[in-house]
Amino acid sequence: MMGNFILAPVFIHLLIAIFQLIAWRKTVTQRILSVGGALGALVAASLLFRKVYLHGTFTVNASNWEAPFAIVFVADLLGVTMVLLTSIAAFAVSIFSATGLSRQRMLYGYFPIFHFLVMGLNGAFLTGDIFNLYVWFEVIIISSFVLMTLGGRKTQLEGALKYMSMNILASMFFLTGIGILYGMTGSLNMADLAIKMHDVQNRSLVGITSVFFILGFGIKSAVFPLYFWLPSSYHTPPSAVAATFGGLLTKVGIYAILRVNSLIFIPDNFTRNLLMVIAVLTILTGTFGALNKTSIRRLFSYLIVCHIGFMVGGIAMFSKLALMGTLFTWCTTS
Repeated sequence: MMGNFILAPVFIHLLIAIFQLIAWRKTVTQRILSVGGALGALVAASLLFRKVYLHGTFTVNASNWEAPFAIVFVADLLGVTMVLLTSIAAFAVSIFSATGLSRQRMLYGYFPIFHFLVMGLNGAFLTGDIFNLYVWFEVIIISSFVLMTLGGRKTQLEGALKYMSMNILASMFFLTGIGILYGMTGSLNMADLAIKMHDVQNRSLVGITSVFFILGFGIKSAVFPLYFWLPSSYHTPPSAVAATFGGLLTKVGIYAILRVNSLIFIPDNFTRNLLMVIAVLTILTGTFGALNKTSIRRLFSYLIVCHIGFMVGGIAMFSKLALMGTLFTWCTTS
């Protein structure tokens, strides 16, 4: 029973989005559904966090197939913490959106797309399959692209074009890394990969594969030198959308870097040094970029880049205290 409850934060947002599509032109109904659904998802995430905190990790295999062949969902303490933080942020944004968003943007489909986005985020945090993580990333990218272009202003379209172009490039690196992983191990289950990667003899290929993942997730996280799409796009959408993007969207890339480099690839000296150089340059870029900005939204965009650098630095150090600092930064900037 508990295994099926793992998927509650995903399916609640899916059902809310479907009901809102049915009530497309009824904005009052959409507002009620959004706030009520976000509250329900927050309650479910809180209960799931409590269960995992008290009793440990839970798993569920899709269609009752056995791992590693099934698509596995895993609720561990890291994943459910991210889901809980996402649910808190989504609930706050849904309340603001119900009163602060224009009716015109609601009629463009803001609410269902917003809940599809949150569904994708929760799915990414709970999946135990590396290819399924790619699928959830695509759900996130498509939903966020639609949210970014709502209203159709020129600045929004320009920012969305840069955002989409870079994320397509990131997906190419991500998918290439997945293909090499499957070729080396014959598995896509993260827990199974953690075991089989130790038996791979070609360590150079393992290192190259880890770089593919760093590039893919690094673009999604907006690290140096691939950060420029974030300051060019995050200031263009409405405040509710910008809050969701700034608090959650780039952080899922950091989560993926942390998950992959602590479970599948154990960082060697080269990987740690590479991540540390990226982290320092990302911090400096975000800091200097924010100094000469007069627009508060552009200023916050560069501060997000700076925070990303601190989190990557924690992963590069790869100690218990450093990783705790990464998670603390994630929590305080969400």
